[in-house]
Order: sequence, then structure tokens, then C-alpha cells
Amino acid sequence: MSGDFPFGFASSGGGGEEPRSPFGGGGPFGGGAPFFAELERLLSWQGGPVNWELARQVAVRSLGDGESSVPMGQQHMVAEALRIADVWLDPVTTLPAGATTASAWSRVEWIEKTLPVWKTLCDPIAAKVVEAMRTGISSGLSQLGGGGVELPSELRDALPPGVDLSALMGAGGPIMQMMNQVGGMLFGAQVGQAIGTLAAEVVSSTEVGLPLGPAGTAALVPAGVTAFGSGLEIPEDEVRIYLALREAASTRLFAHVPWLRAHVLGAVEEYARGIAVDTEAVGRVMRMVDPTALMNPERLSEALGEDVFNDATTPEQKAALARLELILALIEGWVDHVTDAAATGHLPAAGRLREMVRRRRAEGGPGEQTFSTLVGLSLRPRKLREAAALWAALAEARGREGRDAVWAHPDLLPTAADLAAPDGFVTGASASVLDDPIGEIEKLRDTPPAEGGGKSPGGPTDKPDTPGGSDPGTAS
Repeated sequence: MSGDFPFGFASSGGGGEEPRSPFGGGGPFGGGAPFFAELERLLSWQGGPVNWELARQVAVRSLGDGESSVPMGQQHMVAEALRIADVWLDPVTTLPAGATTASAWSRVEWIEKTLPVWKTLCDPIAAKVVEAMRTGISSGLSQLGGGGVELPSELRDALPPGVDLSALMGAGGPIMQMMNQVGGMLFGAQVGQAIGTLAAEVVSSTEVGLPLGPAGTAALVPAGVTAFGSGLEIPEDEVRIYLALREAASTRLFAHVPWLRAHVLGAVEEYARGIAVDTEAVGRVMRMVDPTALMNPERLSEALGEDVFNDATTPEQKAALARLELILALIEGWVDHVTDAAATGHLPAAGRLREMVRRRRAEGGPGEQTFSTLVGLSLRPRKLREAAALWAALAEARGREGRDAVWAHPDLLPTAADLAAPDGFVTGASASVLDDPIGEIEKLRDTPPAEGGGKSPGGPTDKPDTPGGSDPGTAS
């Protein structure tokens, strides 16, 4: 096989040391089979179902020769844009500034800063996919060298003469032991490619609707901001300030609604945990992959592009998906509405920029594509426009105080039905909630359990599709 190591890594035997044999001591592969030596090095990860160190390296390498940091001049421009954004947001929302740090991230820094949240989001489903991969790979390798299946020439040439391949691949053999970690490596490569692709397109830390960055940090990616404004014939400083408004609005929401961050990430995890993986489909795909291509991420991307995630079919999965879609729509709708209110009168192209952001999200955007690839989960806020219209109507009827008071508790939020018919929420029975949200929370806590165990104190209200108990039939 080629002397180049996968993903462009250097040999692990630097400093004159012989690379350790994957099978211990001076075994038959010690220093004589770069494929197995490099495979062993990549399989040394011990941190969970995904090889996150490999994922990070693949993500960074996918960016090419991108800058690892942002020049000082651009850092100052981003800091100034975020400062202006907070000044303009103050009159239109009761939520105070939420960021203690204003940052300009390079695309590489975006990867580094957001990786901890990606771990939280991806690990639940990764364990299932990795198990399916491991089963498929083991089945495929066990057929090599026997039963009429010819060993690929590149792998055959790497084996020293006289090696009994069937013994190596048998139950308890060294290769089968390595397969316990191959799945984590493969999924790590896939995750890295997806995150790297996302990093090449995003403009901020919250663009995908999730709080991916550290708490208290508002961040723009100047390279992404420039790409976003390309061809729009809008001054770049205007584009930068508009995107800074969105970032600052999101930061305020996640910083001053104490339950929101855990609620959103929990909704993603809840849905991911219930995703069903078609293990037979994964096995078929992996058995078709040449073993010498196990460390070729492009080949793996093609193979794993198969539809291996089953659609949500259980009531629990449908309910989890409905809750997730609803909270994402409410968050992005509020950000969209508040940003528009702050930008109007300040930025001449605010309307055009708002429409481009909406179109970017409606068409799927980088966030949806990445999650669909990684965990079979779409993050498209399907009812963004409806949610933005509801928040606008609420502000007109009740003022910014009444609008923002709805975030006091998840049970006070609009339901999917309210998005379809907002008048009832804005002017109907929900008025008492807006007038005295704390009193309504007290009522929820003091409500005795319904007979039959239908409710518990502090549980959801009678509305059937609140974020805490969505009716799956209301999701669009």
C-alpha cells in the first residue's frame, strides 16, 4: 500500500523507535505492516464510543490551510459589532446582555470551542452506530482468506509469509480484538468530516439553534460572515452587525432563561437515544467496504451514506421529535423577531438579511445536514415564520415585558397548536399567564395529582402539546 498514512498523519515510530506491534512485542507485524501499525495507533482511543481525538484532527484537516486564529483587526471589528448589537437590543427586550466575552473565532477555533457540546449530542446515538459498524466489520473480515473470498492484494502483501489469517481473525484473535475499537474510529472520522464541513459554513456559535459554545461567550466567525455576505451587495459591516444581533439575542436568551440550555440539549439527547439503527443495513454496507479502505474517510462517507436510521415510529419518538421541533422554532422565532426589531431603523438591508437567514434555515442549512448525517436528526425549525409572527403579535399586544415573561417556565410557552392559531394564545385564556407568570407557576406547583396518576405536582398543564408533553400529531 502507499507509504502515505491515512488522513495525512505521520508515522507513530518517530525518534528512531520501532513502532509497537498491534499484537505485542516483536510479533509478525512489528514494523513490517504499516497498515496494521497505523491502525493500532488510531485505535488507542479509550474515551467512549467515538474517537473524538480523531474526529478533531479530521475536522481541522478538512479545512485545509485555514488560519488557526483571527487577526487582531478582525477581532476588534467583531467586538465592536457585538457591542453595538447589545446597545440596539436593550430597548427591544427585557433580557439583559448575556455575554461576558465577545470573541472572533477562526474556523479551527470554532471546532475546538464547540467540540464538548458535540460530544454530548453525538455520544448517545454513536454507541448504537458503532456497535452496528463493529458487527458489520467483524463479519466482513471473518470471511477474508476463506470460503472463496479472495484477500485484497494490498492487505495480502502487508502480511508476512506463513501468517495464518484465519487464526488471527478467529474468535478472540488479535484482529477481532481490535474490532472492539474500529467502530469508534470510523464514526470519529465521520463526525470529524461533518463538523469540519459545518465549520466551513457557520457564522457564529449559535447559528444552528443550539448553544454550541461556552456559556457567556458571544462569538462570530469572520470568514463565515464574509462568505455569508458574498454576492449580496451589502456592506460587510452591515452584514456583520446583523449577524452580531442574532448572536447577541441568542446569548441573552440562553444566559437569562436558566432552564433553556439544559432543556434544548436534553431534547436532542432524548430524541437521539430513541433513534433506531438498522444494524442489518450498516452490516451490509461495512461488509462491502474493502478492509484497506477502513481508514479512507472519503470511501467511508460514500458507504455510510446509506439510510441506516429508521424513521421515528414509536409514540415516544414522535413526541420527542415534536418537542424538539417546537422548542427550536420558538427559540429561532424569538431571535428572528427581536433581531428584526433591533435592526429596523438602523440597518437599511435588514429585511433582505432577515429573509436570507430564513431561507438558509428553511433549506436545511449546515446544521440540519450535519445532524442528519451524524445521528439521523434534522434540526430544521420548521415553523420559524409562524413562531416569529407569534412573538411579534405577543409584543404588540402585551409589550416586550409580556412577551419575554413567557420564557419564565417551559409550561408557559406556546404549543404547536398556538403557532398555527396564535390569536388564542395572544388574547385568549393565556392572558392571565402573561399578566402574572409567577402566580401561574405557583398554581402549577400547587395543583394536586389527577386521579389515576395522570399528573404530578408541578407537571405540565392541561395543554396536550406543551414543550414538556407534546402531541406528536401537531408537529409538521
